[in-house]
Amino acid sequence: MLKEKILIADDDLDILDVIKITLETEGYEVLEAHDGKEAIEMIKKSTPDLLITDFKMPRMCGDEVCKILKQDILIQHMPIIMLTGKGEVTDKIYGINAGADDYMVKPFEPQELVARVKMVLRRTARDLDANPLTRLPGNVSIINELRIRINKNELFAVCYVDLDKFKAFNDKYGFEKGDEVIKNTARILIDSVQKKGTPQDFIGHIGGDDFVVVTAPDKVDELCKKIIADFSSMVPGLYNKEDLEKGYIIGKDRQKKIRKIPLLSISIGVVTNEKNEINHVGEIGELGAELKEYAKSLPGSNYVKERRDSASP
Repeated sequence: MLKEKILIADDDLDILDVIKITLETEGYEVLEAHDGKEAIEMIKKSTPDLLITDFKMPRMCGDEVCKILKQDILIQHMPIIMLTGKGEVTDKIYGINAGADDYMVKPFEPQELVARVKMVLRRTARDLDANPLTRLPGNVSIINELRIRINKNELFAVCYVDLDKFKAFNDKYGFEKGDEVIKNTARILIDSVQKKGTPQDFIGHIGGDDFVVVTAPDKVDELCKKIIADFSSMVPGLYNKEDLEKGYIIGKDRQKKIRKIPLLSISIGVVTNEKNEINHVGEIGELGAELKEYAKSLPGSNYVKERRDSASP
């Protein structure tokens, strides 16, 4: 079983050491940062399960760290415990307003810290079914989001995103490289939504190499084009020179047959309710799977948009 990973950000080395020893004794993996900017850099590289940060630090204070993290869709769900000095009520308010999930006043008892850590992690696991690799919302959150959109009678477009030839890539280059592809794909989706979508857009990770993006119908074409363009730009850097020059790798297909497998591409099936009323999440799933499979049958990266007119009476 993987250890839960906790990042501590504090410029007081004595406090940092106490927290590190306490949490490692409890079986957690502990990372250290000595200021806010270092904490941000480490979080984007290692994606811990929890951040414990001091309020007052060099280069960037704890409340600024919170604000930055809560603006990043990939890591905004990570819980944060803020450490404040005794009697510094204003710091507590700033920290909570910035997005901290809990706070502790220094000095504190190590046993209280452990209890708070366990409570926050339990609460987060219960409230958010985040994918452990990307930290994006998982299937429960995806279904809830789609139900909310349907119940509000909003116009929406649901993009079912899938990587093509990912298993062969994973088999040849290894799971670690494969995980990097998944995380980078999540980043591409986030960046595309931020630049071409709306603030109300939703990104979820179904599992493996499958994602969902919910956006507005008038944004979906440009959004899909950007996702495909950015993914295509990433692909050359994933392969060694020989495979890149050939344009394929030798591997097993899903029927276990050895053959030439094309380089990674991305396929998107888009379901909208612009012209067809959708009353159930299941309808979205069925149409999305059908459209995505059609997109995957085409060479290279593609998106296929559902364009059926309303059925005639």
